[in-house]
Amino acid sequence: MKFLIFQHLAVEHPGILRDFWTAAGITWDAVELDEGEAIPSNLDDYDALVAMGGPMDVWEEDEHPWLKAEKAVIRDWVVTQEKPFLGICLGHQLLAEAIGGTVGRMTTPEVGIMRMSRTTAAQDDAIMSRLPAEFDGFQWHGAEVQTLPPGSEILATNEYSPVQAFRWGSNAYGFQYHVELTETTVADWADVPAYKTSLEAVMGPGACPRLEQNVSAQLAKFNEAAKQLSDGFLELVRGKARRVA
Repeated sequence: MKFLIFQHLAVEHPGILRDFWTAAGITWDAVELDEGEAIPSNLDDYDALVAMGGPMDVWEEDEHPWLKAEKAVIRDWVVTQEKPFLGICLGHQLLAEAIGGTVGRMTTPEVGIMRMSRTTAAQDDAIMSRLPAEFDGFQWHGAEVQTLPPGSEILATNEYSPVQAFRWGSNAYGFQYHVELTETTVADWADVPAYKTSLEAVMGPGACPRLEQNVSAQLAKFNEAAKQLSDGFLELVRGKARRVA
C-alpha cells in the first residue's frame, strides 16, 4: 500500500500518523507543493491521497498557482476515480472547494483545544463512530468550510465552526481539526510568523508555552484518537484495494 501526501509547509506533515502507517507497512511519497515540487504525472500506483494543512488559503491562487492543479487532482481522485482521500485543515478545505463547496474567512480564528460533538450521521460512520459523542480536538485555522459540497454529510461540529469533519461519498474525508499532533507540533508551528500571529491574536502574547503545556497534558488522548482515525482510514483503503483487485 502506498500513499501520496500533499504538503503545503514542511512542518505540517502527517505527524503521528506516519508512525501508524509505518507500523501498518504503508509507504508514501510527500510532495512539498509550496516549494515547487511537482505532482507526479502518473498516480496509478497510489492507494490513497492525503492533503495536509498550510498557512495559505484555498482562494489564494494568484499567490500560489499550484493550488489550481492541486484542486483539479483532488477532484479527479475523489469524484472520477472514487479513491480514498483524507484532508486535514487546509486539506479539508481544499476537498470541500474542489468538489463543489465553498470556503471563507472566519470572523475569529479558532486556535487551541476545542470541544466538538459527533453528529447523527457519524454514528454509523466507519471512522467517526470510533470516537466518543463529545471529544476535544486541536485547532489552528482562520478559514472554514461555509457551504458543504452536494452529497456531503457533517460528521463533527462545534459552535465556532460548524463543519469540523465531513464525508463525501464513502471514500473522501475532511477534518478541520488537527489529529496528527506530536510533542513538537505547537513549537514547530509557532515558529511560522503567520501562525504565531493568529495564535497570539486569540490567546494573547506569549501563548505558545501555555498551549504547549495544554497539548502535552492531553497528547496521549489525542494520539489515541488519531490511531482510531488512522485504523478506520486504513480499513477503508484496504477495502477499496480489494474491490479493485
